[in-house]
Formats: sequence, C-alpha cells, structure tokens
Amino acid sequence: MDNQDHFKFSNGVIIYPMLFVLLLWAIFWFEIRFGFDFTNFGVYPQRFSGLRGIIFSPFIHSGIEHLYHNSIPLFVLSAALFYFYKSIAWRVLVFGILLSGLLTWIIGRPAYHIGASGLIYVLVSFLFFKGIIAKHYRLIALSLLVVFLYGSMVWYVMPIKEGMSWEGHFSGMIVGIVFALYFRKNLPQPKKYYWEQEDYKEEEDEFLKHFDENGNFIENTTLDEESEEPVTKINYIFKKNTD
Repeated sequence: MDNQDHFKFSNGVIIYPMLFVLLLWAIFWFEIRFGFDFTNFGVYPQRFSGLRGIIFSPFIHSGIEHLYHNSIPLFVLSAALFYFYKSIAWRVLVFGILLSGLLTWIIGRPAYHIGASGLIYVLVSFLFFKGIIAKHYRLIALSLLVVFLYGSMVWYVMPIKEGMSWEGHFSGMIVGIVFALYFRKNLPQPKKYYWEQEDYKEEEDEFLKHFDENGNFIENTTLDEESEEPVTKINYIFKKNTD
C-alpha cells in the first residue's frame, strides 16, 4: 500500500488566516472611523519606547493600499503554513512577529516601521527554504509556487524604494531562513503500514495447525475459507521460511 502524507485540511487552515486579516481591517477601520493614528505604536529602532512596536506594528498600516497589498499574501501564505506545517504554525507566526520586529528595531532607520510585510517575508522565506530542505515533492512544489507568486518581493529587502521599510523585509527574510533550519526536522511524516508476521499471529497459528513439523499438509484437517486472504499471506511466509 502506498504511503500517504499527513497533510490534512482542517477548518483552521482557512479560519485562522481569515480572522487575522479581518483583525487588520478592523483596526484600520477603527482608526478611520474614530480619527486615531496608531503609527506611533510601530517599531522605532534604538528607542526604548519603540520596542512596543515589535508586538503592535504588524497590525498597523499607513493606508488602505498598504493594507490591501499585505492582506492577500498574508492570507495565502498563512493558510499554506497551517495546511503544510500545522504542528509548528503558531510558533512560526508568533515568534516570526517577535523576532523580525526585534531585528528591525536593531538595524532599522530612525523612523516608525509599520505593517504586516515583515511577517509576510518570514512566511515567504520559511515556506521556500523549508520546502527545499525537506526534499519532499509536495513541499518543493509549494516552494516553487511561492517563488512564482512572490519571488519579486526579494528586491524589496534592499533600499530601492523611498518610504518602504526594507529593514523589516530583510529582518523577516532572515528570520524565515533561521526557522527553516531550526524546524528542519519537523516534517510531515508519511503514514506507515507494518505488514509484519506478528500482525497475522492468530491466523498463522491457526494455519500452521494444518501442517506437521516437516511442512506436510495434514489431510484430516480443513482450512478456514473465511480467512482466505490472511491464509494466502501466511502461506507465502510459511513456504518462504521452509524452502
């Protein structure tokens, strides 16, 4: 029987990413509706008060275009994360936010760094390099899909666009690579089926009663027709051992 991978769809694959994205939109709506500006809750490098942005910055966006461009990749990538790496998905998300934010705080320019793009780069980097390291055909296919959809994002880890936090992108990419290496042993394991002789022990014991110690069939015994498939298997094992 062919091995089957432990890739299993669950409601969380869609629900968690959707709730996360909806939360971003709800926060943005709250800012617009009540006239707030949460920009000063972003990461401000080398400033003690700017450390709070490590937690809050992914939920803050400068405008609807900024939020829109982050929403789709965030949903797609986090859904892929929960589908292919369910056991470590929350750790990648939570520590991805914290570590990419901290690294941005260390290396960033003196300005407010906001937006979920740092986390997006964590996910892009992690999914790509994890699939390559895993050498699993489905995960490699996922890596290629990530490159196809978001490969152009690699250019934005460099300071090529004014007003864009390339430091946040660079930090996210580095954290994603580190996670891919750190979690390299956390791979979806194939289901294993052990067709060992002991699995048929009761059937084998019953079957062997019909033979003497030399392997000759005892004529005054009858085989159980209901156990046709197990007998066939045991008969193969028995003959193999007595040839």
